Amino acid sequence: MDNIANGFYAFSQLIARYTYISILWVLFTLMGLILFGVTPATVGMFAVVRKWVQKDRDIPIFKTYWEEYKKNFVKANILGLILMAAGYFISIEYLVLRTQTGSMYFMANIFVIAQMVFYLIILLYFFPIYAHFNIEKLIDYFKWPFIIGIIHPILTVLLLVVTSIILFVSYLFLPTPLNVLGLSVSAYIISYGASFTFGKYEDDKEVNNDQYSNTVSNE
Repeated sequence: MDNIANGFYAFSQLIARYTYISILWVLFTLMGLILFGVTPATVGMFAVVRKWVQKDRDIPIFKTYWEEYKKNFVKANILGLILMAAGYFISIEYLVLRTQTGSMYFMANIFVIAQMVFYLIILLYFFPIYAHFNIEKLIDYFKWPFIIGIIHPILTVLLLVVTSIILFVSYLFLPTPLNVLGLSVSAYIISYGASFTFGKYEDDKEVNNDQYSNTVSNE
């Protein structure tokens, strides 16, 4: 009975922890008026779950989240607005082309679908790379997620499938206060999966412009 009680307590703590960071994501996104809050809030969430992936589970969650949010607010918004603009234009291209007929439009539509796939790959690895590496050039925040995603296709597909299922299930089957739970759980899974690839790139000066990853500088 003690083992069952201890297991239930540990599971409850885990759920509470992931729910808490998901709620922080919502609050900090709203604090930035959504448009200017969503990217730094997501950066803060990935900074926290990165610590958990590294077995540092006793960090002060709110303090860590708030510090990362403040520190990265401007830079994260610049990169986030670029990502949003790219996603917007790709979606407009797709919506326009899908209503057209003819072989030329069919080929153009395939090209746009390829753009959507590449965009999803970049989006998948963008935040764990941002949280882990210290990159100088803004363009490299888009280049390295693409490179890592293409070099590791099995991992990329697996992460996309698993996180899609988690978000779908949490949205449909969990009550409203808890359906944000899928956000932090997905962030942890993405960070955990991506962490297996980072060792190959930590010595690359293009990724770590000062030869130190955030793994060192943030400790």
